[in-house]
Amino acid sequence: MTRIRITLEWMDVLKAFLTNFKVCGICFSISKAYTDKQWEKFAIKEEEATFSIEVLSHNFLESGIEQIELLKDEKICYRWDTEVFFADAQWKHIRILAPVNRQLSKQIIHDIFYLYAVQRHMIQLHSSLVDFQGHGILFLGPSGIGKTTQAELWNKYRDALIINGDIVFVQETEENFLGWGTPWHGSSPYCENTNVPVHAMIVLKQDTENSIRELIGFEKVTAVSNSVFYPQWVENGMELCLETLDHLLSRIPVYELRCRPDEDAVALTEKTIFSA
Repeated sequence: MTRIRITLEWMDVLKAFLTNFKVCGICFSISKAYTDKQWEKFAIKEEEATFSIEVLSHNFLESGIEQIELLKDEKICYRWDTEVFFADAQWKHIRILAPVNRQLSKQIIHDIFYLYAVQRHMIQLHSSLVDFQGHGILFLGPSGIGKTTQAELWNKYRDALIINGDIVFVQETEENFLGWGTPWHGSSPYCENTNVPVHAMIVLKQDTENSIRELIGFEKVTAVSNSVFYPQWVENGMELCLETLDHLLSRIPVYELRCRPDEDAVALTEKTIFSA
């Protein structure tokens, strides 16, 4: 059987099946058939991709053996549970073998993105983010604590835009910290392709009464760091992540909000964080 040699012309054919996206200011390309509907908000047409992720489909020979064509610059093979992918040394081009576990392969795509994001002074927080009159408010806490609920209350009573309901990237810039929406949004339905300067972080606790207080010192560090996703598999990823987190905590106030899911919790938070 004649084998197909990967040439520059064949690479052009492969690129036709890739779509460019821009997330948190980072442009990259992914196999079009492997992105979900929410990715459409992040699609762009003309901009050079920083890296590409190609998800392969099965290609069986007549014997039933699967044939995999590798490019000459793909020097490293990785396995994560059921999934296998190849990358060049610079992580510019990544090829994921036909997925066995689609969710795990989607996590690989996310983690490769984080590799680039952390180099640009970004950290990922398990949080919801709203834009209230140009001010970003982050609600932090474990799953089920009410992050999306609080975001929806701000949308209902203060007409705030819900940028993301579960996964937010925060980027340190020279002027401020930007909260970014991404295509990843966990179990929440909210994801918008926009950003907003972060004004405050609110750590949520469920209670029968509404109360709020500012956190300081070690309590502040612990409350926020518990919501950070650390890219431990990235070389120097932890160091970069902790550096950005330290700067974030030194410049952005953190509050603990014990609350009911009602308008009074919104009013109390608004009064507190904008009168300080």
